[in-house]
Amino acid sequence: MRLFALLCSLSVLLLAATCQSDPRAASQLKKLERTWLHAHEEDQGDIQVYRPNTYAFPPSRGRTGFAFDHNGLFTQYDIAPTDGIEDRKGRWTPENEHAVRITLDDKKDPDYTLEIVSLENDVLKVRRVEGVK
Repeated sequence: MRLFALLCSLSVLLLAATCQSDPRAASQLKKLERTWLHAHEEDQGDIQVYRPNTYAFPPSRGRTGFAFDHNGLFTQYDIAPTDGIEDRKGRWTPENEHAVRITLDDKKDPDYTLEIVSLENDVLKVRRVEGVK
């Protein structure tokens, strides 16, 4: 009986040790938790640039963007047919410290991955990878 209890204790300790997340990855993902708007003027090829919604953007006919909530909730902001903003709810899931998977509830578009190229000084640079399965 003691051996069984010891093995159970070791299993719990091993499971707890393997479930701890990388603090760097957690810190990087924590920085995402805000509302970001597309600074399309700063895009570089397939790399899209986003800034916090509090940034003093130059005039534009509209800005797309997204919001990451700490509990995995995601809102994508698209330009609506009437030129307003359409918000689409969904979820974001970390794939690793440099990528998050986006799943929108309305399923109008396939899931996609945002590869985080850089995130520093309130500038988020991402590469969008379409059609993630």
